[in-house]
Amino acid sequence: MTKVLNRIPLKNIIIVIIAALAIWFLVVKCSSSKELANEESQVLVDTTEAQQVHLKYGLPIDDFEVETSVVKKRQSLSTILGKYGVNSAKVYEICQKSKDVFNVRKIRSGKSYSVLFSRDSIRNPEYFIYETNSRDYVVFDLQDEIEVYTGAKPVEYKTKTIKGTIESSLYMALKGAGGDPALSGKMSEIYQWTIDFFGISQGDSFKILYDQVYIEGKPIKDFDVKAAVLTHNGKDYFAYKYNQDGKYGYFDEEGQNLQKAFLKAPLKFSRISSRFSNRRFHPVLKRWRSHHGVDYAAPTGTPVYSVGDGKIIKKAYQRGGGGRYLTVKHNSIYKTQYMHLSRYAKGMRAGVRVKQGQIIGYVGQSGTATGPHLDYRVIKHGTPINPLKMKSPSKSPIKKANKGNYMVVKNQLEARLEEV
Repeated sequence: MTKVLNRIPLKNIIIVIIAALAIWFLVVKCSSSKELANEESQVLVDTTEAQQVHLKYGLPIDDFEVETSVVKKRQSLSTILGKYGVNSAKVYEICQKSKDVFNVRKIRSGKSYSVLFSRDSIRNPEYFIYETNSRDYVVFDLQDEIEVYTGAKPVEYKTKTIKGTIESSLYMALKGAGGDPALSGKMSEIYQWTIDFFGISQGDSFKILYDQVYIEGKPIKDFDVKAAVLTHNGKDYFAYKYNQDGKYGYFDEEGQNLQKAFLKAPLKFSRISSRFSNRRFHPVLKRWRSHHGVDYAAPTGTPVYSVGDGKIIKKAYQRGGGGRYLTVKHNSIYKTQYMHLSRYAKGMRAGVRVKQGQIIGYVGQSGTATGPHLDYRVIKHGTPINPLKMKSPSKSPIKKANKGNYMVVKNQLEARLEEV
């Protein structure tokens, strides 16, 4: 063999070796490229599969058969799960496990629920999900290791603006402008210390900047008003949301708190049937006499709220007059009275302290009255005054240290309102 190699020129041997090395290099490279390509392909496939997983209630919902229904009257957790083959012993165990998470006695008719079944021939119920509201739910894991926990659906916030002119009510004006009329409830909460919504008149107008909550692509009646201006009787009433010292509130263009010591009215969704007067013709007695209060016509049973913090100093029945009534002392200057009540709220008696907005009684027509209504009165320094003209002192305004930052936020919100 050595002799044969000696006969071959060195140049030829070198060429053969180089060629062999080149072939080996190409083979190795192609093999590596195929392996890398396969790996990349595998990664891409895995990523695509991961993106296609559809989660609902935090579970891969496509892995189950799903049955959705609504709780019917007089249905309990036991009766619901019973029809899906869950025996009473297991229901008892579920109730015990849920004690610290959710009281199963609070399951209410009209609420939605879903049952998730395994995709096999036996079709076992593996999860029961009860929706406490449009966002929150309770998961009952019915498998071997029973588990109960709560969850919440993802929430999306969409910023919206709306404006309109009032012809009859804010509710109808919002509806006519293409908005959700339920937003009127939020507006009444913001302005309840500033504007008497029973006195809203034709020609009043509004602009509102707000966020609305969307769940699973559907809007729900959950609003976060950022800024608003309500023009009432030719005057602009601004409201800007601001976080002062960790607590949100609404303030006007000068930084005054919209929240006042007294509410503008002691009940919601009603109408004024009679105003403060020193000479009014009484519809029952058929003679002229003073009426030192404001009558709010409302259905019997309508809740009546204390307009401010205070203490009940009188609970009595006035025959031939105000019927069942309460007197609340707020401070050394103001007292308020609530007359013609059908009944008192639980626990109301002389000496009890009440908070602003707390239900103290219910509209009725006790005493001398032609129909159900509330006779609401304000006494200042012992003298009756017109509740509709009372100027209530404001609560904490924007602090001096926060004024500069507030003005920056206010100007930004004001500019967005002007764009509406």
